[in-house]
Amino acid sequence: MTSEPRVLRPAEWDPWFSCLERAFGGVESAPESRELWQELTEHERCIGLWEGETCVGTAGAYSFRLTVPGGAAVPTAGVTMVSVAGTHRRRGLLRSMMRRQLDDVRSWGEPLAVLTASEPAIYGRFGYGAATRALNLDIDTSRVSLEVPPGTDGVRVRYTDPVAALPACEEVYGRLAAERPGTPVRQPKWERAAVVDTAQDRAGASPLQCVLAERDGEVTGYATFRVRPDWDRAGPKGTVALRDLAALDPASYAALWRFLFGIDLTSTVETGSRPVDEPLMHLVSDVRRCGARVQDSLYVRLVEVGAALEARAYRTPVDVVLEVEDAFCPWNAGRWHLVADAKGGATCRRAPDRAPDLELSVRELGAAYLGGVPFASLAAAGRVREVRPGALAEVSSAFSWHVEPWLPHGF
Repeated sequence: MTSEPRVLRPAEWDPWFSCLERAFGGVESAPESRELWQELTEHERCIGLWEGETCVGTAGAYSFRLTVPGGAAVPTAGVTMVSVAGTHRRRGLLRSMMRRQLDDVRSWGEPLAVLTASEPAIYGRFGYGAATRALNLDIDTSRVSLEVPPGTDGVRVRYTDPVAALPACEEVYGRLAAERPGTPVRQPKWERAAVVDTAQDRAGASPLQCVLAERDGEVTGYATFRVRPDWDRAGPKGTVALRDLAALDPASYAALWRFLFGIDLTSTVETGSRPVDEPLMHLVSDVRRCGARVQDSLYVRLVEVGAALEARAYRTPVDVVLEVEDAFCPWNAGRWHLVADAKGGATCRRAPDRAPDLELSVRELGAAYLGGVPFASLAAAGRVREVRPGALAEVSSAFSWHVEPWLPHGF
């Protein structure tokens, strides 16, 4: 008989984590990675399902603060390590863990839960909406050049040890975090996840490398990457695999990209998660040869609708009644009166006696929450219904933001 979801005991971590690894293909994590994830695990925020002494289900929730429009860092449950044993599928185990987890998140006073999904079809039924997108690039640097801004030549780029550079990189990261919704504020020890460097991570590439951008003795940016060598009959055609890049000003940003484009014996720069409004697209000579692909990234779930909507700022004034459907967390269901000015103040209160202006589910509200998914687009897909004429345009304008939300690498 499978147990009800219960809190993970520290002594149970190894079989719990092994259950997770089996569900994701059975490849054992490198010892360094396993040690890090064990250290980062918040046992009191993790649950497991057990059949006797065998773990058959896992779910965790890191305690994060997530940057939202306006720059506030909102307490957030970072949902992670979710799995169900292949022998126990289609028995409602995932649903039971999601039920327990969201009840817990509410009791912890965290208005948001977020996750990245291994399969995008899984979490919509639990109220998670795809709120950010990631840009992936495969740039043919043998055919693409850069037009850099003034001041780029005044930026020094130098190699350094990735671990030794962590404090400087974290300072840059921290200064940028408030500017872009969807960016987690790094908790203690999480900076180590940015420099994990095992043979599994390398996959045939070099050890992790790091360069810093400097101006007048101040670190103004960094890039971490690996180089994957390759050759054919015509000569070298290696790949620079970018892990992370951040900069405080346009010249430092361009200097880092120019360095990556010019690494010897390579002809490709590939990236994983980058923001869809990546400035690089305005520096390259040929966008078409950058192999741009966009995919879903961070999924957002409003655990407490009122508190979540009050936590963010709005780009334009808004006064609207939202009728929210939420079958999985019924405390959110009903009508909410959102009033906000353009200076950042917002209130969101129950309004059962007022007529609704828009009707939508909590999944769509999560998708639009960080400002990257327009309400008008959701309405065009039939996911939002306008009741009061003009309400859709009002809400679309208010929820939008001047930069795209983005989840940086490492979370």
